[in-house]
Amino acid sequence: MANLLFYASLILIWMMLLYHMFLMQGGYLHFKTLERVIPKWGKNMINLPTVSVFIPAHNEEVVIGQTLEAMSRLHYPKDKLEVIVINDNSSDRTGEIAASIAKKHPFIRVIETTEPNKGKGKSSALNEGLKQSTGEIIAVYDADNTPEKMAIWYLVMGLLNDARAGAVVGKFRVINAKQTWLTRFINIETICFQWMAQAGRWKWFKVATIPGTNFAIRRSVMEQLGGWDVQALAEDTELTIRVYELGYHIRFFPAAITWEQEPETLKVWWRQRTRWARGNQYVVIKFLGQFFKLKRKRIVFDLFYFFFTYFIFFFGVIVSNALFIINLFYDLNLTIGNISLALWILAFLLFLAEVMITLSIEKTEMNKKNFFYVILMYFTYSQMWIGIVVYSLFLETKRVLFREEVRWYKTERFAQQKMEEKNESN
Repeated sequence: MANLLFYASLILIWMMLLYHMFLMQGGYLHFKTLERVIPKWGKNMINLPTVSVFIPAHNEEVVIGQTLEAMSRLHYPKDKLEVIVINDNSSDRTGEIAASIAKKHPFIRVIETTEPNKGKGKSSALNEGLKQSTGEIIAVYDADNTPEKMAIWYLVMGLLNDARAGAVVGKFRVINAKQTWLTRFINIETICFQWMAQAGRWKWFKVATIPGTNFAIRRSVMEQLGGWDVQALAEDTELTIRVYELGYHIRFFPAAITWEQEPETLKVWWRQRTRWARGNQYVVIKFLGQFFKLKRKRIVFDLFYFFFTYFIFFFGVIVSNALFIINLFYDLNLTIGNISLALWILAFLLFLAEVMITLSIEKTEMNKKNFFYVILMYFTYSQMWIGIVVYSLFLETKRVLFREEVRWYKTERFAQQKMEEKNESN
């Protein structure tokens, strides 16, 4: 029995590795061709729609100033742009700082959440913004984001040139990537997510996931959907499924770039990633329960991907690790043999190869330092995700059984470095 479980878990791990290698190839192909359409699409940027940019903010005094300064530099007609800071029950100087910057820029304004949306989390704050805005296009940025000046222009470009796109998502990069060993790991993880999960799935299946930041969606779509789901901790993934159900697709257009801050301590990282994992588990359970009612079968494929990632794959990893450790102290009569050992070594080398090839897409990221960080990442950071998934599944199960109220955890911010003006020429 132990041998059967071990080999089954090894097969699951290899399935995921090979699938991500396939996605990496798609991501690289998308990277090679994505800019070819920009000159042609740019010719259609004539009768521009109005855009409302939502920035949900709860106790963001550390970062809100730099975020709004980046918003003030956006390349988009200011008479068709409104930047709305949604001050959600902040107890610090968030509202004061935002209001002082808004005085300098008429297209920036600050609103306060009201009941029933007050103090309930990001989804409720976004619903408040939807209620108090007028833009034909809704863009969303987290309060720690500094978008490049062409970000909104490119997001709108994607929507204007693709009538079937209900939303367009851009690329995000880590602004504090070199701050700690943890942010270096997150930087590598983020780049892989952009070019594998987003670009790869878009290239092969025309599927992408709405992230929590740097995306634009048609107001008509949001109104059809009735706003954001306040029960969803991963409101972005949940929204993705519903957009596809309306018959639209979600385009990945990485020409639109934002820079965001990532957790610099394990405590903050753990709490943030737990929220993400719980949110995605909620989405999987919610929509798999409606499996036969889903109209757009393309997104069913994506649901199974999330199900495989957060349930089956991690089950395989946990079982294989547990069997290996137990066998050190108690003989399970495992016949691992040289073939299994070779498969494990090949799995590690495949992981290393696909991550380094993906890093090569970002010109400055394929270097010796990152090579050693990827090796270390395999044995440390990647294994930490196992604990996250198990813990989040426990919390989500407890919430359902005891009908607990969903509580939103806002990621703690850190004093932010001034980003170099890398993109003034963009």
